[in-house]
Amino acid sequence: MDIRIEKTEKAIKNAFIELRAKKPLEKITVKELCLLAHINKSTFYSHYADIYALSDALEAETVVSILNSISQAQEYSPETLDIFTRELCLAFASHISLINIIFSGKEQSRLAIRLETELKKIILQKYPEYKNSIEKSILLSYCVHGAYHAYLNNQSADSGTLTRVIENIVKTLRPLY
Repeated sequence: MDIRIEKTEKAIKNAFIELRAKKPLEKITVKELCLLAHINKSTFYSHYADIYALSDALEAETVVSILNSISQAQEYSPETLDIFTRELCLAFASHISLINIIFSGKEQSRLAIRLETELKKIILQKYPEYKNSIEKSILLSYCVHGAYHAYLNNQSADSGTLTRVIENIVKTLRPLY
């Protein structure tokens, strides 16, 4: 990629994150983003269709980054769901500032939804026999959404304690997997 394009992308994304930290997504305008990023509107529109497309791209990047930081994502097996869930919590912890900005307000539940979708793709590639298993699907949904919301709603707790409690909850589910 051309270095100018990379610089422009970085300026757009940084400006968006700065604005998103201060206000809800629906209140951000292309005009104010362009002023902050020191670009003109046509430059913005040559990269993104609108603010929502930019937000969607940053959400997708965040999900990929979280998944890449989960060492067990590719090694998932039904026997390691507790370890996988612990890794997921640690990934939340390492990305929490970005999560709290990009997925704040009305967008809060979108991270768990996107993570679940991507994780199911990874898991179904490795275990195609799970495709028709409603039990496995529900269990994974529970682990992803439960861990995410438990983490979000208890950020003031010691991360080690929080992660350990979530991992222990998943261990108690072991008879189901």
